[in-house]
Amino acid sequence: MKKLLYQFDIDPLPAVFDNVVGYDGGADHITAYGGVTAANVGGLVEGAIFTRGPRDKKNTALFIGGSNVAEGQAVLAAVQKKFFAKFRVSVMFDCNGANTTAAAAVAWLAYGRQLKDKRAVVLAGTGPVGQRAAALLAREGAAVAITGRKLEVVQSACDAIKSRFGADVKAIAAPTLAERGSAIDGAEIVLATGAAGIMLLEAKRWQESSTLELVADANASPPAGIEGVALGDRGTQSHGKILFGPLGFGALKLALHRACIARLFEQNDLLLDAEEIYALAKTMVG
Repeated sequence: MKKLLYQFDIDPLPAVFDNVVGYDGGADHITAYGGVTAANVGGLVEGAIFTRGPRDKKNTALFIGGSNVAEGQAVLAAVQKKFFAKFRVSVMFDCNGANTTAAAAVAWLAYGRQLKDKRAVVLAGTGPVGQRAAALLAREGAAVAITGRKLEVVQSACDAIKSRFGADVKAIAAPTLAERGSAIDGAEIVLATGAAGIMLLEAKRWQESSTLELVADANASPPAGIEGVALGDRGTQSHGKILFGPLGFGALKLALHRACIARLFEQNDLLLDAEEIYALAKTMVG
């Protein structure tokens, strides 16, 4: 019985990255659909749940991806509405790689240490990875704030985090380097999750901080999101801080993605979203 993975992508062209990792994770065959919406996904789901018998349904699985997390969540809800009784298959949700990237980053930040009551700031945290990372840091007990250029946009992201995860996250408007430097005053943790190629924090701001303990950057394209953090930093000690670069936790992100794909084929009723993916990341880190 072949392990079949159906890739539902919100974008017109399905992500090649997710396709490759799907095969590396153990799928025998992947069918990738682009332009999937909550309105048109129903027929695809029916094809997945009404074909194989109960014992064989675990060999069919769904992956929901794409660049828009909100639209992806609508697709996920539409998929779940089609499930009933034993007519269901396992699903992984990882739009924009948000869950696996955030889970890998926070798992490394939490590895071997307590984050409870630490103050964490997620720079440029209004995007998919930033929102997921903020929620996971909050689940670890940290007091979390996210920054962005416009307060209304940042507050909207905080509201979305509250709605989805029940976590209270503070909104900080910080459109300039100076304002982002001020935003980390008193923080023990800073994680940059901004767009590629934009420096969010100058080296001197974290190097001279008397409170920062953990500094992480998710941006793999030059210039670094946090100046002075190298791509491959993984627990590197510098200026009394512990540094993590995008490739430093990127290896865990890839391994985690593959492991999640493999798990989809173990049973037919799994949902792998942020919480489940993070729980698995914590067993793999280190």
